[in-house]
Formats: sequence, structure tokens, C-alpha cells
Amino acid sequence: MKFKILLILFVFIVKGNAQVKNVMENESKIDSLISQMTIEEKVGQMTQIALQSFSIEGKNRVQTEPLHIDINKLRELILKYKVGSLLNTGQAANSLESWHEIITTIQDVATKESRLKIPILYGIDAIHGATYTLGSTLFPQGFTIAASRNRELVRKSAEITSLEMRASGIPWNFNPVLGLAREPYWPRFWETFGEDSYLTTEFAKEYVEGMQGDDLSNPTSGAACLKHYIGYSLPNNGLDRTPAWIPERVLRDLLLPPFAAGVKAGALTVMANSAEINGIPVHSDYNLLTKVLKEELGFSGFIVSDWMDVERLHTRDGISESPKEAVKLAVMAGIDMSMVPLNVDFAILLKELVEEGEVPESRIDDAVRRILRVKFALGLFNNPYPDKSLASKFASKESAEINKQAAGESITLLKNNNSILPLNGNTKILLTGPTANKMMYLNGGWSYVWQGNNEALYPKEKNTFYEALQVGFGKGNVKYVEGVGIDSVINIQDAVDAAKDSDVIIASLGEAPYCETPGNIFDLTLEEAQLKLVDELAKTGKPIILVLFEGRPRVISKIVDKVAAVVLGYLPGLEGGDATVDILLGKINPSGKLPFSYPKTVSGNTTYDYKPIEESEDNHYKPQWPFGHGLSYTSFEYNDLVVSNAQTINDEIHISVTIKNVGEVDGKESVELYVTDKFGSVSRPTRQLKGFDKVNLKPGEEKKVKFIITPENLSFYNRENKKVIEPGEFIFQINNLSKTISLK
Repeated sequence: MKFKILLILFVFIVKGNAQVKNVMENESKIDSLISQMTIEEKVGQMTQIALQSFSIEGKNRVQTEPLHIDINKLRELILKYKVGSLLNTGQAANSLESWHEIITTIQDVATKESRLKIPILYGIDAIHGATYTLGSTLFPQGFTIAASRNRELVRKSAEITSLEMRASGIPWNFNPVLGLAREPYWPRFWETFGEDSYLTTEFAKEYVEGMQGDDLSNPTSGAACLKHYIGYSLPNNGLDRTPAWIPERVLRDLLLPPFAAGVKAGALTVMANSAEINGIPVHSDYNLLTKVLKEELGFSGFIVSDWMDVERLHTRDGISESPKEAVKLAVMAGIDMSMVPLNVDFAILLKELVEEGEVPESRIDDAVRRILRVKFALGLFNNPYPDKSLASKFASKESAEINKQAAGESITLLKNNNSILPLNGNTKILLTGPTANKMMYLNGGWSYVWQGNNEALYPKEKNTFYEALQVGFGKGNVKYVEGVGIDSVINIQDAVDAAKDSDVIIASLGEAPYCETPGNIFDLTLEEAQLKLVDELAKTGKPIILVLFEGRPRVISKIVDKVAAVVLGYLPGLEGGDATVDILLGKINPSGKLPFSYPKTVSGNTTYDYKPIEESEDNHYKPQWPFGHGLSYTSFEYNDLVVSNAQTINDEIHISVTIKNVGEVDGKESVELYVTDKFGSVSRPTRQLKGFDKVNLKPGEEKKVKFIITPENLSFYNRENKKVIEPGEFIFQINNLSKTISLK
């Protein structure tokens, strides 16, 4: 009862009286349901099974062919084993019509044939759009859109993703990824919002609120899932699902704030980290899952495991002697739902554990309450079926325009010697390189298939980079010679010969699509074949524009000095080809800013918020390009940095600066506020991002940009791992301006 009262008070503070009434009504309905449920029905609600487990095709689906449900297997899962949640795609994206049929069939069995008529909660990895519905709007990947520094675009991308998921009949999204991209080898680097905790925290809030909206029962609102809680992105060796050693101070100062922000924004679900921290697999960590997340942060939704990670406590991690003990460890640690996902062993073993008294039924009731709470919040008890009227808004022209804006504001100009860019529309171009003529290179993983590498599934009406260049510059002005594959030489000499008739060479390099463990690499250097292509082309004397489509910063220091310009496209999504060409033409003035430090070497990577000891006589922060770097076709001038109301550490400090466009074209600029705490009881970062805003200025136009620094922004964890704000000197810096203030 105390927990329910706290929950109601929380919702009252955040959402208002109407939502309080809804929560109270739902909790009463949940009480009634739980009182009627058998143990089988309860553990079934905690069990999640993948679509391929009950499809006729199973693991043998042809990705370009439709999937079909085995109704007998589906009935067995729902009616015999009482399974309450399903997920995934059956190996590949399905059409809107197919999803309607699949979801309708599933909900018919659950709500018309089962005893208690509890609807199924269906989940999907809609990582950069409704990624598993054919023809959906695929946005720039997470670290790409983070470069835009545009909160509104992050929110809109989540709103559109939610709408297109719900149009498909799917209400639950396994996103956003809130790990920090501080390890460039990590193959999920591109799913994050970059290396900075504050940037990720701000975008966590925007994404969750965009996904879930003001009213979760709205037919276009979906449930967000904060993942992967916590520390998954910092593996010691850079490889996916490998151990991390993370001091509590680092965990709390850097890694926890984005999740705390997501919880505060109302996120309904959280997914646990697949790997381990300090020798403890997170799926078995009671302290992190229950004490910190549920109790300290007040998370009232449910925690879902990642793929097979409960049984892996036994099969991989070796911390349980049997699958049964693994189930007990995970559930007692705080896991509420197990993404099993290919059998019903979890439900069978958990039922036995309850009957044997090894897992108290009160713990089961808590997990089921949390799951039912989400189902009620999403309105599934009122209508679990696809809303077919939303099909008219699916992949709309307006969504494509927002998508292109997101790509245009994210793509980052890293180098532009002698202002070679933008190009004249009549420029004769030799295009070469492996990433130029397939949509998969613009989108990466989680794009219609897990690895994103089935080109046949991408919309034919969308332009590859090569096709977009032909539209922008005219077919007669663009010649394409592939030159090399991702890691193989094809016809470099043909590219060199073709360069003779061009004004400029555009080398489109980067990575093949990948996702999770298949993306592990052991050398951050861009593949030798691609470097050799640029080496040979440089000998022609023709200026080279390097365009990179990649999921992490591949080291290119060997060729940087041989090219005139570098454009980082990241993974810009379906409109990325057109947006990149518009930047090359000057139709879009680049405004992206790096959300990570781009390394110069394959090891010794240092993030921008390094410690003073890392900037000494022998140690230096020397990336290829620093966090926040990004060029424009215009110039901005900063003046009049004002810091006011700054007397004590408890004050709300007001900061303003005036920015003026002193160039000749319209431009957008990300204004970034950095704070340095000069002295602390533990060593403090040399600087930390604590505010950002994006402004659009015409030539000669100026604007005043304002920030507020709260005591929370100045806090950190001390030697005793207690959150404190210590008096002393603080430096407030915006661009080339700074002020030092002493706070008592």
C-alpha cells in the first residue's frame, strides 16, 4: 500500500489530477486481476517469446517473403503456458498489412480464448524508426542525430517512430540506448547519443517524452525502454558483451544520470545490461536493479532481460549451477520479465521455484503488477488491436521532411581546406568508394533486418548517395567507379584513370552495416583497401572530398592530410543521401557538431572531459577532431558573456552570451556552455558540457542565448561516494569566451 501511495503522489506531481484518477483505477483493476491469477498465469506474464518460435518458417524464413503464424504453436504459448509478451520480427521486417494480421491473430487468442483475457504486450527494436515495418521512416541513428544538438528533432523522431509502430500494431519499443559512447571499438557505439553524460541525459528526456507523449493511452503513444541498464557501453576490451570495471563514482557521475532522467520522464520499461560490471552479471545484481533503479530512482515500471540473458547466468557466466538457479538469481535481483526467447523453460522453472518456496509469491506479484501496470497504461485492455486508421500517416511526406532535416542538421563538416565546399552545381565529379551506392551504408544495423544488410528490403524510391549526386549535379557530371569494396581492392586503377576528366573526386568510404557482436573489430583503423584508394587518387593532384558513412570513428590519420575536405555522414538514415548532397551543394549549411572525440590513433582514446593529469607534459588530449567540432559555411562571432546571480553554490546561476552571424549565408550554430570546477576533493574533469542550444541566424543577425546552471549541474560524488557541491572557483566557457567565478 505504501508503494502505491508513493506512485500516485509521483504521478500527481508529474502528470496532474486526471492521471492520478487513472492510476488509482488501474491499480484497483490490477489488484482484482492478480487475486484471480494462478501461479501459471503469473509466471506466464513474466515470460517473453520471440515471433520465430511460433511462425511456420521459424529460423528458415526467406527475408523477402511474408511470414506466417503457426496458430497451434501460438495457442500453446498463450493458452497452455500463459505467455504474456511477444517480440521480434521473424528474421525480417514485415509489411504494415502483415503486422496487422500477425498482431490481430495474437490478440484474438489472448483476449478471446484465454481465461482472464489479458492482452499480449508486443515489443520491437525500433531503434531509428519503426525499423521492422517495411517502408517505415528510418531516421539518423542515435549518435548521428546527437550531432544535430537539436532537442526538438530528437523528440519528433521519437514521436514519428511511436506513431509508425502503433500503426503497425506494436506498442513497445526497446529504445532509447542510454549508454555512453566512450569506447570507440564497441560495436553498438552508433546506437548511443555520444560520449557525454549531459548530452545523453537531455536527449533521454526528449526521446522518452516524444515516444510516450502526454497520454499513454493515446493510439499514437508507445512505451519506451531505457537500455541497457547500466555500464554496457564500457567493456574493457571494446568487444560486445564483455566485462567492464566501473568504479561507483564513475557509474553515478556519468552513467546513471541519463537513466535517472528517463525514469523521471516516465519511461515504462528498462532493459538490463547483457554483460557484467566488476565481476557481477547485471542480470543478477540486486543492488543495481532493485536498490538503485527501483528504490533509489523510484522506477515503477518493469525490468526486462535482454535476449537469453537469464539462462546465460548459467551457460555463459557460470554464477549458477543450473538453469533453475539462474532464474531464481535473476528474478530475486529484480528482473520482472525474461526475454527467454525461444522456449518456455523460464516459466516452467519459475513456477517450480515458487511452489518450492525458493521465490516468494510476493516477488512474483510485484513483477506481475509492474507488467500489468504497463499494459493498462498503454490502453491495451481497452483496445489491443492495430489502429488501421493510422496507416494514412505512416511514412508520410511530412515525416520524410523531418527526417531529411534531422540528417541535414547532423552531418558534420570536419575539414574544408580553402573553402572547397560548397561545390558549384556544374562540377564534374568522380565518385568512388564502397559506401556510395547502397542504402544499407546510410542506415546500418536495425534496418529491416537485424544487421541492416539486406539491400532488397530498402525502399526503392529513396536515393543512395550516388543517386542523390546524380540528381543534385546532373547525371552527366557524375561518374562512378567503385574502386574498392569495404575490405578488398576492385579496380583502383580504373578510378585513377577516371579522375583525369573530373574537377573533384568524392571518396565515399566507411563501414559495412553491423549490429551487436557481429560488429566486433580488433583494429580501429579504416580498412587498408580504402586507405590505399585515397593514396592512389591523391597522386592525380585532383582535390579529394572524403565522405564517411560509418558506425564509429574509424581512424583515418594516414589520409587526412591528403584530402581537401572531410564530411562525416555517420549513419544518416533514408534521407541521408539527399541531405549529404545538399550539404555539398550548399543548399544546407552544415551545423552538426561531433558528439564524441574522433580519435587519431587506434589506442589511447581520450574523451573530451578528461582529467588534469591527462593534459600534462607527457599526456595530451590530441584527437583527430575534438568533441563539439563542426565547421560551417559561415562564421559566428561570440560576445558579451555575462554570468549573474553567482554568489554561492546553492544559487541558480544565469548565463548569457550574444552570437552574431558575421558571414554571408544563413547558418545554424550550436551554442555550448562548458563548466570547469577548478578544485575538488576528487580530481575534476577539465571541463563538462552543461548547456546547449541551437540558433538560426541570417547574415548580420545576432541573438542572445541564455542558460541556467542549477546546483545539480555543479554536483558530483566525493571520496565517500556521496553527492556534494563544493565551494570554490568555477570557469564558465562558451566558445572562446570564459569567466571565472568564486562560489561560497
